[in-house]
Amino acid sequence: MITEKKGEWVFIVNPIAGNSYAATLIPKINEEIAKHRIDADVVLTERKGHASELASQYVKSGVKYVVAVGGDGTLNEIARVLVNNQDIVLGVIPAGTGNDFIQILGFPNRFEEKHWDVFFQRNLTKLDVGNCNGIPFFNGMGLGFDAEVAAQNYDRVKGSVKKGGKDKYIWHIVKTLLLFREKKMKVVTSHGEDLTDCFINTISVGRRFAGGFFLTPKAIANDGLLDVCMVKKLRLFQRFRILLMVPKGTHIQNKKVNYYQTARIQIGFPQKVPFHVDGELYFDSMFDVQVQPQALNAIYNPKGNHFLQN
Repeated sequence: MITEKKGEWVFIVNPIAGNSYAATLIPKINEEIAKHRIDADVVLTERKGHASELASQYVKSGVKYVVAVGGDGTLNEIARVLVNNQDIVLGVIPAGTGNDFIQILGFPNRFEEKHWDVFFQRNLTKLDVGNCNGIPFFNGMGLGFDAEVAAQNYDRVKGSVKKGGKDKYIWHIVKTLLLFREKKMKVVTSHGEDLTDCFINTISVGRRFAGGFFLTPKAIANDGLLDVCMVKKLRLFQRFRILLMVPKGTHIQNKKVNYYQTARIQIGFPQKVPFHVDGELYFDSMFDVQVQPQALNAIYNPKGNHFLQN
């Protein structure tokens, strides 16, 4: 338990992130701490949920900068502790596998020397935060095909991802692509009410998912709006065609895609369905999704390819 302030910064490292790449960054982090003459602690997580515990303890002790060193899961655990706390700043050193969130801030998947220098310049921005049924998200959430793939790879009894490598995950994608059946749902937004069935339903503040799929390519993470991409019911050939367009974000030009912005969206299904929030899997039938404008302070790269308005 941290009972008193030890420094202005804390770097929370998930040592197993990115196939243990995060652990290799610890000497570099210590080098940069000395170079920039900052007062900082470097601590390692030991289990799922530990990053949230550490972040909460350090916030109570009086630190100002809380830095996540790991992947999107580590980032999510830490960021949810900092929402609506205007005195604390989130920093992110990407060290995971996908690293989708870091794209919002204009930094690359892996830091080069110049990126460390920009990071410690402490350029700040305020990010929007999404919220689904009380669960915060910092990139996006999804219903439909991508959530069903995640569900296929999830053991509901054990509450964990099934064992298996990349080949098994690819098999789940192929199987779901062939067998997935769209479900009827009721959608209510400021644009009106609609009864529809969709292949993919993505609601986001960020643009990139799964390491390179730009499902919401127009999203701006500080405009006070959620970007919604709903891909209508598709035949098998159309599914392949749409998915091949997603990496470049050109799918939104297809007539089967309904793309718009809203501050709030409500979705209802007749039965529980899988959904993911920043990659974490859940199950529910009713969804109330809202945006919390500028609810998170973060360090960003003003000269990078960020997803922010000036």
